[in-house]
Amino acid sequence: MTKNKSFTSNKPLVYLIATPIGNLKEFTDRAKHVVLECDLVACEDTRNTSSLLNKFNISKPTFSLREHNEKAASETLINKIKSGTKVVYMSDAGYPGISDPGSIFVKECIANDINVSIINGSSAFLSCLLASGLDTSHFYFYGFLSPKNNEAIKELNAMKDREETLIFYEAPHRIKDTLKVIYNVLGNRKAVIGRELTKLNEEFIRGTLEELSNIDDDSLIGEMVIVVEGNKIQNELPLDDINEAIDLLKSKGLTNRDIIEIISKIYKVNKNQISKILY
Repeated sequence: MTKNKSFTSNKPLVYLIATPIGNLKEFTDRAKHVVLECDLVACEDTRNTSSLLNKFNISKPTFSLREHNEKAASETLINKIKSGTKVVYMSDAGYPGISDPGSIFVKECIANDINVSIINGSSAFLSCLLASGLDTSHFYFYGFLSPKNNEAIKELNAMKDREETLIFYEAPHRIKDTLKVIYNVLGNRKAVIGRELTKLNEEFIRGTLEELSNIDDDSLIGEMVIVVEGNKIQNELPLDDINEAIDLLKSKGLTNRDIIEIISKIYKVNKNQISKILY
């Protein structure tokens, strides 16, 4: 066990700085002050970070630490810090290490007895969760699902029974495919898309997964957060009730496809589960 006070020891200290996700006013005075006091700004993309700092008339040397060089870049930075260089780390938007590089760097700092502290700021997933209208008492942040459908299905199957609200990130070019996969695996739950968060065109799209997966493509522009209701079925499926409903709907002449559609909506379960019972 170790105990480290961030500001009252003689150890070197690295700041992780949260950056705006859209609205520049969310770059705090404390963040600006810490950057002005540092010697080197390590960052995900030196062009993006330099552009941000220029907007506040801050000029600092930058150093690239991104996903594909994080291990090697972390070792270089550790040596600089040990030699007395004051380093901060910033990702392109939001918190470093949250679906962005940074976690390997933090581990290397801790392993080398370098203190780490956080300068707080914008968070896309927290902003969307709080405005979603869904349960905020417990939540499970997953980030980006695999771009490969088979892998994404496995990931979703592993969390489909979780009762916590689920949170995902997705890019515009994949959002429709991702929504369809989530709907097919998790069933027709309540869900919210938050897009262009903190920007002028900020929008929250609330509905069911079925509705969102069929939304007009023109409505899905910008980086997005998807918040999905957790599994609210506390017990096993009421098979007797479901079988009774199936028999009733069959007697009314409904097709199997319609029966599956209706019952999955009533019980808020995946269509595949109803299909297995029906067949």
